[in-house]
Amino acid sequence: MGVGRPEPVFTTNLGELYQADCMDVLPTIESESIDTVFADPPFNLNKQYGDNSHDDHPEERYIAWCESWLSECIRALKPGGSLFLYNLPKWNIRFGAFLMDRGLDFRHWIAIEHKSCLPIQGRLYPAHYSLLYYSKGKPSRFQKIRTPIETCRHCAGEIKDYGGHRGAMNPKGVNLKDVWTDIPPVRHAKFKPSSRTENALSTKVLERVIEMSTYPGDLVLDPFGGSGTTYGVCEARRRRWIGIEIEEPSDIIARLNGEVEPHQNDDYVETEYAEDLALTMTG
Repeated sequence: MGVGRPEPVFTTNLGELYQADCMDVLPTIESESIDTVFADPPFNLNKQYGDNSHDDHPEERYIAWCESWLSECIRALKPGGSLFLYNLPKWNIRFGAFLMDRGLDFRHWIAIEHKSCLPIQGRLYPAHYSLLYYSKGKPSRFQKIRTPIETCRHCAGEIKDYGGHRGAMNPKGVNLKDVWTDIPPVRHAKFKPSSRTENALSTKVLERVIEMSTYPGDLVLDPFGGSGTTYGVCEARRRRWIGIEIEEPSDIIARLNGEVEPHQNDDYVETEYAEDLALTMTG
């Protein structure tokens, strides 16, 4: 535990969860100790998350707050470590420039398709969230992920034409793209804690982030716990983790106690421990 850090409210063999403001915990984390940061902060949309959160700030105050915790995450990140930031494109444009100004290397703007709102008059239909992917210098970890070749759900035939080169393709699938159209919405009760009314991220997003950027035993930091998706995936994939959530953490603890199911994920990870991982996930 870092100097001055509050006591965790829940621990496992791999991780520790703090119920606190992230800015009360992040400064206590040792510099250059984190392999991957994943952050899914409030989007400043005036949503009601609980008694301790406020999600309706003037624009510049919201930007300044995000830059303060991002600065701490950058400090804590190891050289070669990765940082992922999930937010609206409106905000991630600003934050991407901030991360580059702070010396991080741009890797990808990942568009995650999400069609959950009504069309907005005078604008294109908003259909994706942004996942920024930056690294602190050359990444020390990058696992190639392959996704299954898409098939028609009616006839089971392959959807895409591969220009006559289908036979030359890798049998494990196609390289993961920076546009993710296969992320299922978290609507069914079995995929999120029963008491949770707010949105939750699919485990499939975090499985890709964590497999792409870490090895088993590496340390992952998520300063906005939400429903605990990051921590649950870390447990399943044998990564150490530090979690922070300002609100009451019962949803997270329910997930860590095995009360929430992951989404199906047929990705193939090209890594030396892939077979061992498959055995772990099925056994």
